[in-house]
Amino acid sequence: MPQVAVLGIAFVVTLLAELPDKTMFASLILGTRYRPLWVWAGAAAAFTVHMVIAVTAGQLLALLPHRIVDGIVAGLFVAGAVYLWVHSFRPQHHDGTEAARMGAPRATFWRVAGAAFVVIFLAEWGDITQIATANLAARYSPVLVFVGATLGLWAAAAIAVNIGAKSLTVIPLAWVSRITGTILLGLGIYSAVAAMTG
Repeated sequence: MPQVAVLGIAFVVTLLAELPDKTMFASLILGTRYRPLWVWAGAAAAFTVHMVIAVTAGQLLALLPHRIVDGIVAGLFVAGAVYLWVHSFRPQHHDGTEAARMGAPRATFWRVAGAAFVVIFLAEWGDITQIATANLAARYSPVLVFVGATLGLWAAAAIAVNIGAKSLTVIPLAWVSRITGTILLGLGIYSAVAAMTG
């Protein structure tokens, strides 16, 4: 696969998968209370750490035989697609009041960015974006996957803190989940074919 394609897939998958995620709403709530740039800085730092972890996990996965890796990656992509599709039909509840309370009484850059980092870092564990990034890193260039996925998450955080919920009225979150699920299903089928054809 061309390098630009790997970068683009990592970016699009993580951006779309993050939009309906709990961490996106935590960023949105913090962005309504504090300076958006401060919140974004903390969220971006947390996302960067998580992408390092995800790419490292993907590289460990890549140590297995090629067909086994393709089979595991295909299964995880399909599982992620099913999760997103099922999740898209559930009622959406976005209570961000706890995230909004994370700030200190006197807002400074370090307090706000630190609060955003903690909220996002804790909420992102085991997230679909982390799993998808690990899967991509197991098959493709870890550097390209890291850059694409990290930029995708930074973009999602920027959308959350700057534009907020108004932008999400254009496309319902359920459809964002379904579009992302369809992309992951396509990647899963591609990986399954690669596993069978060797």
